[in-house]
Amino acid sequence: MGFIYILLNCWIVQLPPQFNLPKSQLQLYGESVYCYSHDLLSKCVEGKSPAERLNAVVAWSISTTRPLIAGKAPYNPILGETHHVSCGNLNVFLEQVSHHPPISALHATDEARKLELNWWQRPVPRFYGRSIEATVHGKRELKLLEFNETYEMNSPKLCLRLLPIPSAEWSGDVLIQCKQTGLRATLCFRGKSLLGFKGSSTRITGRIGHSSHGGDLYELQGNWDEIITVKELSTGKTSVIYDAKAVISNMKAPVLQNPEGVASTESAVVWSEVSESIMKGDWNKAREAKRSVEETHRKGESRWRAKHFTYHDSGDWVYLHRPQCVPPAPIIMPQSPQR
Repeated sequence: MGFIYILLNCWIVQLPPQFNLPKSQLQLYGESVYCYSHDLLSKCVEGKSPAERLNAVVAWSISTTRPLIAGKAPYNPILGETHHVSCGNLNVFLEQVSHHPPISALHATDEARKLELNWWQRPVPRFYGRSIEATVHGKRELKLLEFNETYEMNSPKLCLRLLPIPSAEWSGDVLIQCKQTGLRATLCFRGKSLLGFKGSSTRITGRIGHSSHGGDLYELQGNWDEIITVKELSTGKTSVIYDAKAVISNMKAPVLQNPEGVASTESAVVWSEVSESIMKGDWNKAREAKRSVEETHRKGESRWRAKHFTYHDSGDWVYLHRPQCVPPAPIIMPQSPQR
């Protein structure tokens, strides 16, 4: 039943620290962008044609779908909490811009490869008799500035099954499209049957092709935690575009490079005493420290305003410091050698 704790922590109750991971949900969002063993973002700008670049964007989007953690939940981010990490030339910045409802915003830039990421999300749960389904509202946008291409995409749903066997899976349809090239990809995260017995909970199928006249160029299939292949329909040639083992295995932990540059709102700072106590197994101290963080947050909630993102008339959360790039972070990701 451990998967239930994720939703309980975010939307219903505050969990005791025995059920917490020693990190914030804001950090986990960021890790899906900057934490990898094989760099797929660079592949997006290396494609020689719009179709090659879309295939690379599809592979990168799939890579942000990470295995769910059983039995433990991250901390529910407090208002104004931030997370700032650099991975090579990619500088990533996140801020928790709302608590009720929970909304996290992300902006990332890579000046060398002329990349920009704009991402905000608001998970909305719906409770059914034997399951909980969370639809992730918001916006995911990847800009390849050198090609003047903007790729918009949504997120799959998170489904937590309570009966007959507790489990969690990603499911639903994902659309990735580029209006400048007229290309789009439709992905289906299939999941298991309603009763949870048949099928694979990590299965993906999809098609990649033109938006206007509906002509398909590729068929896609595989498992997001294993191998994803595409078949070129004109030639029948099949190739691997995503290998989960190569991308998300043997990942390294972030390293603090510049202690003086770390903000007091940084996730690791906000939750430092709680995390330290959890790792020592001092549950009384962890409980007291967590209560202190949450009470301090509640006292200042009514006066708080987002400092790094602003709510736009379009309904999106936009990085306040644009067109400036995200500056290098005091926390860095050691880069793994490319395979």
